[in-house]
Amino acid sequence: MLQCKPVLYKDGTMLELGTKFLLAYLVGSIMGSLVVGYFRGGVDIRTMGSGNAGSTNALRTQGWVFALGVMVIDVGKGALAAGVIPDLSLPYVPEDPYISRTWLMLCCAAASVLGHVWPIGQHFKGGKGAATLVGTLTVIAPILILPVLLVWGGFLVMFGYVGLATMSASVAVPVYLLLTRFPDDQPLIIYTLVLAGFMIFSHRMNIQRMRAGTEPKNTRLMIFHRSQSS
Repeated sequence: MLQCKPVLYKDGTMLELGTKFLLAYLVGSIMGSLVVGYFRGGVDIRTMGSGNAGSTNALRTQGWVFALGVMVIDVGKGALAAGVIPDLSLPYVPEDPYISRTWLMLCCAAASVLGHVWPIGQHFKGGKGAATLVGTLTVIAPILILPVLLVWGGFLVMFGYVGLATMSASVAVPVYLLLTRFPDDQPLIIYTLVLAGFMIFSHRMNIQRMRAGTEPKNTRLMIFHRSQSS
């Protein structure tokens, strides 16, 4: 888990934080679906299915190979933002001794998720941010990846809703950390709490469709659906 020194505050420059936050946001704004679509002859999944630029819509409309490529890029940019950008030596951007390295990493990680959801080059209309969030966790707390996937998979086979599975897995992380790691991992707990709330916000349309009964279900993966239909 993360080891964090107290954050030091002092009047002065925040150039490093601002520059690296912006850089991480721009990396997050690189949409995996558009990159893969470009090499697949200009496919734009935003004009198909749900219109979302994420891997779930990619899977529904283009198949698993396309979706896997999208996933790799979207996860990778989260890992890049959390694991590489905070330690970059940038010209004319000195390291700020008054900024905690842990909080700098978490800010860059969050910026990449924001960039995925609100990409500047796509009129601020991107994906839901889940894959990029997972990418940040592979660097910040890789021990959480397996539990996240288990919770996600469990909700998916129980209810069939990808959005519900994603929100549930996101919420499960800070709940687990609060029960097992508080107060030792406060920065990580705060990060996962904030991002869990953001995942719920980014899936607000899924919530509306689930309430209206119009949200698509993956019935092929639902264990109870199978038993009822047999």
